[in-house]
Amino acid sequence: MPLSEHEQRLLEQLEKQLHEDHRFASTMKSASTAGNYSTRNLALGALIGVVGIGVLIFGVSSQIILVGVLGFVIMFAGVYLALSRKGSTKKGAIPGMGKTPQKSGFMSDLENKWEQRKRDEHGSS
Repeated sequence: MPLSEHEQRLLEQLEKQLHEDHRFASTMKSASTAGNYSTRNLALGALIGVVGIGVLIFGVSSQIILVGVLGFVIMFAGVYLALSRKGSTKKGAIPGMGKTPQKSGFMSDLENKWEQRKRDEHGSS
């Protein structure tokens, strides 16, 4: 279904604003976290979190404050581990001296198409 003239103008305005707003683009890039979490850390963190909840419930039900606090700390450690990101450097590597991370093929293709379209648009005007 083709877009109406009004919808096409709105879409063009949005694309122009998005292209010009570098701060928004950098925010969106940093917000993208796909592939940055370790499956091992997620599974282990979830398991530790469940154990922490169990210890917390046991501590509350037996009215032993120290055990309840320990359960909370264990639970917090599990969540922290689950949400920790993969290390960006390999073992023995110097931080900041590695190659820049490669973009996924899909995102790279989209960016290339976007840049090609902008070059064609500016070249024809």
